Amino acid sequence: MICPVSLVRLDTLRPMEAPEERTADFPPVLTTALAADLLQVHVEYLRRMAREGRIPCHRFPGGRELRFLRDELIEWLAGQPGEDQSTTTESAQRRAQSRS
Repeated sequence: MICPVSLVRLDTLRPMEAPEERTADFPPVLTTALAADLLQVHVEYLRRMAREGRIPCHRFPGGRELRFLRDELIEWLAGQPGEDQSTTTESAQRRAQSRS
């Protein structure tokens, strides 16, 4: 039996980038594949979220193609509940100060 982890090519792995650096690499209008890459989720998961109306997306009139606006996705993501675990935001700096 082959372990699936052994099939990962290490030269394709990228180090995590700061969000600002990462979003600058994406065009303002995204295909489903690019939006999934930006959000770091599977394409089918993103399509399901769009079908269920859980994420902002746009369709061409009369078409099946989905398009996502980069800035709209970033705003949506920032508005999601959960603790900010960023190391560069003000809230992260406040957390670090309160621990000291």
